[in-house]
Amino acid sequence: MRKIEAIIKTFKLDEVKDALNEIGIQGMTITEVKGFGRQKGYVEVYRGKEYEVRFLPKIKIEIVLSDSMVDNVIYTIMERAKTGNVGDGKIFVYHVEDVIRISTGEQGESAV
Repeated sequence: MRKIEAIIKTFKLDEVKDALNEIGIQGMTITEVKGFGRQKGYVEVYRGKEYEVRFLPKIKIEIVLSDSMVDNVIYTIMERAKTGNVGDGKIFVYHVEDVIRISTGEQGESAV
């Protein structure tokens, strides 16, 4: 099993979520996060004063799935989250040793 963690722009969430549902992803965890990468934030002017915004709002999507679905999920996220601009985000892939469903005690892929 693998865990995919994708950091994307906030306005791309619905498009990515809908596309993942279409390919059979039934569950995911969404978190509002802040951070920066190469773009290092930006400067905003508010009431005549400049403010440096160092941490940009992003969305983190977390999905645990079987190994066989990894490539399709990565491709789908890349296609739907991409704007072609700096700051589109990143995708991280981790190995998952085990999953346990609390309500039933199921373990492994059947618990996902």
